[in-house]
Amino acid sequence: MPAYHQPFGVDPDVEVPVPAPGELWTVGAVILNRDGDAFAQKRSPHRRLFPDSWDIVGGHVEPGETLLEALAREVEEETGWRLSRVRRFLGATTWNGDDGAGLRHEADFLVEVEGDLDHPVLEWSKHSAYGWFGHDTLERLKENRAPGEFLIHDLVARALRDRPYGP
Repeated sequence: MPAYHQPFGVDPDVEVPVPAPGELWTVGAVILNRDGDAFAQKRSPHRRLFPDSWDIVGGHVEPGETLLEALAREVEEETGWRLSRVRRFLGATTWNGDDGAGLRHEADFLVEVEGDLDHPVLEWSKHSAYGWFGHDTLERLKENRAPGEFLIHDLVARALRDRPYGP
């Protein structure tokens, strides 16, 4: 059984949306380190959606997966870390990409992971860099985004401001 199917905890007050049939969903994970900084990775310049932009860990929900199963899979695929706890639902957004796939719904969560946070195992074919972002470096998350397209910046800023546990 793949590691991302191992049990992980979910705090009792975490809301998890239930996708309607036929809806396209994605998930996102805001991961904080012991210093309270948030992890982000830069999408490669050749990516169709949001090229050369900072992004949180996440991706599409595959057929037959729940949102939280997809979250665990994406964390492991994109970082090599394992999802250990879902701390809070940060909200859902809807957006349209320029890739022709249509309207997407995205559920974002504040999570804890297990693994070597100093050495993520990135998918280098999809990402060109990574970093840890705190209050003083949040503006970098707006790089290569047009005004009004600051979803990642705003999401990370909210998670840093409202996190429910200490560093």
